[in-house]
Amino acid sequence: MEKNRKDEGLRLLGQQTHYRTDYAPEVLETFENLHQDHDYWVQFNCPEFTTLCPITGQPDFAEIKIMYLPAERMVESKSLKLYLFSFRNHGGFHEDTVNTILRDLVKLMQPKYIEVLGLFTPRGGISIYPYANYGQPGTEYEQMARQRLMSRGIFMTPSN
Repeated sequence: MEKNRKDEGLRLLGQQTHYRTDYAPEVLETFENLHQDHDYWVQFNCPEFTTLCPITGQPDFAEIKIMYLPAERMVESKSLKLYLFSFRNHGGFHEDTVNTILRDLVKLMQPKYIEVLGLFTPRGGISIYPYANYGQPGTEYEQMARQRLMSRGIFMTPSN
């Protein structure tokens, strides 16, 4: 029988959207993974991500790609959208931003495996594509994280 998602305690779905003006990890919400009997990928693409350079205050634009193998909990997509939007007026270097997103999502859901890629548009003629990942320690997913990290590090392109 289909589980009633209203019982999950989600606060944002179906409500008027309130956009935060600075970094707000507290807006993230989760719900139960109803398919814990097997592994599968979930991917989010945020092609209109913006944040601010912490030195100049100038806007930085990127596509953020998040892929994960859920365990017991999954991130609710509207809360993820609001969380990513909260970086709009937040100053952070590209590498720090990607690692912050990864860390917040690991803390929130404890996924089996997760990776975050930031495809930042060029500034001063240089594109930066930071990549960070995580696999549950002591499991095959920790080994997977190491292997994927090493294989991505050669030359990452937007199509990878």
